[in-house]
Amino acid sequence: MSSYNPDKIESKWQQYWQNNKTFKTPENHDKPKYYALDMFPYPSGSGLHVGHPEGYTATDILARYKRMNGFNVLHPIGWDAFGLPAENYAVKTGTHPRETTKENINRFREQLQSLGFSYDWDREVNTTDPDYYKWTQWIFLKLYDKGLAYEDDVPVNWCPELGTVLANEEVIDGKSEVGGHPVVKKPMRQWVLKITEYADRLLEGLEDLDWPESTKKMQRDWIGKSIGADIDFEVAGYDQDVRVFTTRPDTIFGATYMVLAPEHDLVDTITTEDQKEAVEEYQEEAARKSDLERTELSDEKSGVFTGAYAINPVNGKEIPIWVADYVLATYGTGAIMAVPGQDERDWEFAEKFDLDIIRTVQPPEDFEGKAYTGEGQVINSDFLNELNIEEAKETIIDWLEEHDAGKEAVNYKLRDWLFSRQRYWGEPFPIIHVDGEPKPLSEDDLPLTLPEMDDFEPTDDGSPPLAKATDWVKTTDPETGKEARRETNTMPQWAGSCWYYLRYCSPNFENGPVDPEEDDYWMPVDMYVGGAEHSVLHLLYARFWHKVLYDCGVVSTKEPFQRLVHQGMILGEMEYTGYKKDGEWISSDKVDDTDGLSRQKLSKDQVEKQDDYFVLQGTDIRVDAKAHKMSKSRGNVVNPDDIIDEYGADSMRLYEMFMGPLEQVKPWSTDDVDGVYRFLGRVWRLIVDKESGELNNSVTEAEPTSEQLKTLHECIKKVTNDVEGLDFNTAISAMMIFVNEANKWEEHPKVVLNDFVKLLSPFAPHIAEELWQRLGHDDSIAYADWPEFNEEFLISDTQLYPIQVNGKVRGEIHVPRDKATDKEHVLAEAKSEENVQKYLEKGELVKEIFVPERIVNLVVK
Repeated sequence: MSSYNPDKIESKWQQYWQNNKTFKTPENHDKPKYYALDMFPYPSGSGLHVGHPEGYTATDILARYKRMNGFNVLHPIGWDAFGLPAENYAVKTGTHPRETTKENINRFREQLQSLGFSYDWDREVNTTDPDYYKWTQWIFLKLYDKGLAYEDDVPVNWCPELGTVLANEEVIDGKSEVGGHPVVKKPMRQWVLKITEYADRLLEGLEDLDWPESTKKMQRDWIGKSIGADIDFEVAGYDQDVRVFTTRPDTIFGATYMVLAPEHDLVDTITTEDQKEAVEEYQEEAARKSDLERTELSDEKSGVFTGAYAINPVNGKEIPIWVADYVLATYGTGAIMAVPGQDERDWEFAEKFDLDIIRTVQPPEDFEGKAYTGEGQVINSDFLNELNIEEAKETIIDWLEEHDAGKEAVNYKLRDWLFSRQRYWGEPFPIIHVDGEPKPLSEDDLPLTLPEMDDFEPTDDGSPPLAKATDWVKTTDPETGKEARRETNTMPQWAGSCWYYLRYCSPNFENGPVDPEEDDYWMPVDMYVGGAEHSVLHLLYARFWHKVLYDCGVVSTKEPFQRLVHQGMILGEMEYTGYKKDGEWISSDKVDDTDGLSRQKLSKDQVEKQDDYFVLQGTDIRVDAKAHKMSKSRGNVVNPDDIIDEYGADSMRLYEMFMGPLEQVKPWSTDDVDGVYRFLGRVWRLIVDKESGELNNSVTEAEPTSEQLKTLHECIKKVTNDVEGLDFNTAISAMMIFVNEANKWEEHPKVVLNDFVKLLSPFAPHIAEELWQRLGHDDSIAYADWPEFNEEFLISDTQLYPIQVNGKVRGEIHVPRDKATDKEHVLAEAKSEENVQKYLEKGELVKEIFVPERIVNLVVK
């Protein structure tokens, strides 16, 4: 093979790696370890698009780099395979979700293997495998035994069309994220996990993690720890109190009304007869909204008066009780004291419904807003007047506790985790119901497998599909022999993904979810790479389960993921839009109205880049350029198979890393893949003769020159530092610079080429393996020693001096290092340089400026 042929090379080496189990995880623990983990994929029918392999390529580079640096590496992959899409497909087509899932996994596996990722395929896990979810059920039993799993009647997001409960994050604008079906709030009996018990530990654990600060903040905000006070307001005319939680008890004298969430237990009790119809209508309307819609600050506030009044405990004043959907039953107590003078949201509500507004903090004289939320002196607050806010908080809490009207309290936004789904394709709960009470199965009864079913349709009454499997549902209590019913809800997709990273450590261990010895060696995960869309839920849930397992003595670490990186999204190809106004092209930044305006889609060759914007080719007329998220609906999805077929997997890997910083959002450009493909062709031709297919005659056993060593070690230093820093794009640039320089050499010492091919191998492993073999090596390059950088080789034998004449560079000289500071020698050499002599002959040399080891400037008149 004389020319670079990725198709032949890549299939050859993928087969070699598979046959030789090149990337099998070492079983000995005699070296330092490195655990590189990808967020495992959900295997959908559409397969991968080119955005998916970006993170996988990054972890693969690190895994290969660490192996070459003497680490034992665990680099596994598996499948997050339970979930709603497979079940929906089953409902549409009658195909069992198991068959769909199997086909999708095979497709994904084939695609991942075609990219040459160095996964240990012997450790592959699948969340739908009973041998795997046996341990998911086992962990649930641990949660149950510790009182962290319980049943409760809770308001849920119910989607009648999908026949299941959805998490808040699965509801967008009142509709299901999957399918866009209407979602309503309704109370249902559900399994709930007591994640709130771990709220403080989940907050504290973030401190020592090497995670993006933005992700830590999102987790902190989601947990939402607030310190304030619980205050009890008596309802006038009822033997009832409404408890509110507030972080600003100092503002209580400014509470001019109270708001209950539409789902609050007291709404039906205290609503007066003449307000019942209006309140019920409002409750139904609120049930159709998502929590996000309800709390959006920019939305116009809505509400309805209950007809009832609460009594402010500090002054005895009656204040009206309203119902409004901007208060959530799931936050705090589901009720607030509204202080419009100090809260923007409350001010808007009070203004709309003509309710009293009382300031309790004095704004600065130049304050021109409405609600004032800053620091200042307390006003209009009786015995709190003239105190600052912190002093007022302490004083009012003491008063509330003394008068049995409230107390200091800590509150969290975090709610217990709704853990039930009304689906077939999920893990069955290891629970039976005896005499109406839940009872856990014994560990010996695990795994409890799904029954065989043909009908996966959701039911009209909200009963899960499993309720139709009557022979499976009806059972007996193995302990007492009593009649029993199995739990018909299944676990959410999150369950299997909460602990999969542990199973990779010992996928065949039969006495628990993880072998303690393997856990002790491999955990925590050293590098976890995945999308920022999982910043909160998956990461929070996994951390919660891990801490429970730590408390049970199952794992040895308090946190699962030491370092976390979010790869940036890869968008579709750039789309270009120009504008014509009455038939004439105009700049996009001058489009100010639509009269006579027409939008024109432009092809890539019609535009050119100018600084940070785009213009029509050959003009200064700006056009709009935008890349969108890849989606079927936009028709901009790029299939990696097509890229591999045309350019090879190594080119695709290189391009995805060369596009820009790993964590940056980037637009895809198929045309630009050609650039890295040509680079690999240059690497090939550097070593392989294009006629014979043998080594080039220039490849020799000669000792490298000092300049060759300097070029090589500059590359070693840059690539090594950049891989450590995840700056893969600049590492590739360094290798391109090396190849450009090496192409100028008459001889190419093998010792130099060997080291360069090692540097290339984590990025483009197939071509590196082939060139390594052609350079005379029998073993895989995967475990070759990473080149060591030597600072001494960066010191050149000569010193370069640019030569200026009257401030402009007219030539350059190389002076032996031992003469580099010899002024007379350097000036003599400078004046004898051929091009410089021409300028000296045109005038009189009046001044010689010599800056040691920097520059020579000759002034001529």
